[in-house]
Amino acid sequence: MTTRAAASRGPKGKGLVVLVSIVAALGGLLFGYDTGIIGVALLGLSKQFALDDTLKQLVTGAIILGAIFGCVGTGRLSDHLGRRCTIVLIGAVFIVGSLLSAMSTSVGVLIAARFILGLSAGSATQIIPVYIAEVTPPQHRGKLVVMFQFMVVFGILVAYLVGYGLGEQWRWMFGLGVVPAVILMLGMLVLPESPRWLVGKARESEALAILERVRSSREGAENEMREIKEVSARAEGTWRDLFQPWIRPALVAGVGIAMFSQITGNNALIYYAPTILSQAGFGDSASVLAAIGGAVLINLATVLGIFLVDRIGRKRFLLWMVPGSAVALVIMGILFIGGAPEDTFSQWLLVACLAIYMALNCSFGVCLWLINAEVYPLFVRGKGASMGALSHWVFNLLVTLTTLSLISALGTSGTFWLYAVITTLALVFIVRYVPETMGRSLEEIESDLKQGVFFPADKARTGHDGKPISALD
Repeated sequence: MTTRAAASRGPKGKGLVVLVSIVAALGGLLFGYDTGIIGVALLGLSKQFALDDTLKQLVTGAIILGAIFGCVGTGRLSDHLGRRCTIVLIGAVFIVGSLLSAMSTSVGVLIAARFILGLSAGSATQIIPVYIAEVTPPQHRGKLVVMFQFMVVFGILVAYLVGYGLGEQWRWMFGLGVVPAVILMLGMLVLPESPRWLVGKARESEALAILERVRSSREGAENEMREIKEVSARAEGTWRDLFQPWIRPALVAGVGIAMFSQITGNNALIYYAPTILSQAGFGDSASVLAAIGGAVLINLATVLGIFLVDRIGRKRFLLWMVPGSAVALVIMGILFIGGAPEDTFSQWLLVACLAIYMALNCSFGVCLWLINAEVYPLFVRGKGASMGALSHWVFNLLVTLTTLSLISALGTSGTFWLYAVITTLALVFIVRYVPETMGRSLEEIESDLKQGVFFPADKARTGHDGKPISALD
C-alpha cells in the first residue's frame, strides 16, 4: 500500500475533524487533571508529610518546573518526529509520572515524580494546539483548538470530583491519571499526521491525501496545499529567526497573553482554592465542594467560549470576560479585610466571587493556546508555540511559588487587590497588542506580519484597503 493510500484511509470530513480535536485534546484533560488534583491532594498530603507553606508550594510547583523544560524541548522534537508521534510520546511520559506519583514514599520522590508529569504537561500545551490548528479548517479552527482548553478545565472538574470521592487517598488520585493517558496514546495512533509537517518533510502526496479527508472538497484541499507549499518553501527557522523584527509582534502577542493568563492569579487560585477556603472557616469537604462549584462554572464558561470565539472573535471574547474577573477580585479583597470572613453570608459571597472569578478569568485559557497556535509563521510555528508555552509555565511557576507567601506578606486582601491591578493591565495589553485572527487562514495572518500590519494600532493607521480600522476589529 502506498503512503498516499494509507493517508487516505479512515474517517473523513467533519467527523475526522471532530475526532482529531477530541482525541488530541485529551492531552488537555491530562494537564487539567493534574492541575486540579494537587489542590485536593494537598489536604491529605499535608497531614501525612506535615507540609508547611514552603513544601506545599514546592510540591505544587514541581510539575510546573517540569513543564518549562517540556515545552522548550517539544518544538524541536515535534519538528523532527512529527506532531502525532510526539503526542504519543507525551502520553507515555504521563503514565510514568502518574505511577511514580502514586507510589511516592517521601516528599522528595513526590517532587521528582511531579517534575516528570510536568515534562508531559508542558509538552502537551505546546504541541497539541499546534497539531489541531494545522489539521483543522480555518472556519472551525477556533472552536476546535479551544476544545483543548475545555478538556483542561474539564480535567480540573474531574480532579475535584475524584478528590472529593476519595477523601484523603491521594495515591489513588494520582494513579487514576493513567487512564486518560492510555486513551490519548491509543487514539493518536489512528489519527493522521499534520499535513503542514508532511509538506515540510517533502511528503506532499500524503499531505494532500490528508487534506482531502479533512476538507470538504478536493479543490479546497488543492488550494490550501498550494498555500502551504508557498509558505513552507522557506527553510525551517532557527531560534534566532523567531526574534526577527517582522516576527516580533507575534512573539509579543503570544508570550504576553500567556504571561497575563498566569499573573492575574487564575491557576494559583485553582491550586490553592481548597486551602484558602479551609482557612476561611470551611471544612475540608466543604472547601472541595465549593471548589467543585467553581470548576463547574469554568466548564460552562469554556463551552461558551467554544461557541463564541469563531463568532465574535478571540479578542472581543477576552474583552467581554476579563473585566468581571477584576471586579470579583476586588470584592474578595474587601471580604478579607481584618481577616477571614466569619459570618455565613460573607463566606458564601466569597465562594460566589471565587467561582465567578475563575469562570471569567478562564477566558485567557480559552484564547491563549489558540492565539499561540495561530500567530506565528509556519517555519517557526513550533518554536513560537514553545515560547508561548514557556511564558505560560514560567509565570505559572512564579505565581505558584509566591501565592501563599504573598498572602503571608500582603494579607489575603492585598494579594487579591494586586491580582486585580494586574488584570486591569492585561486589558490594556489586549486592546493594544492582540490582533483578531478569527476566520483567517494561517497564511493570511503570516502575510500581516510581513506587511507590518499585525498589531491593531498598525491596522488602524494603514489598513489593507487604505482606510482606518478599529482597534477592536
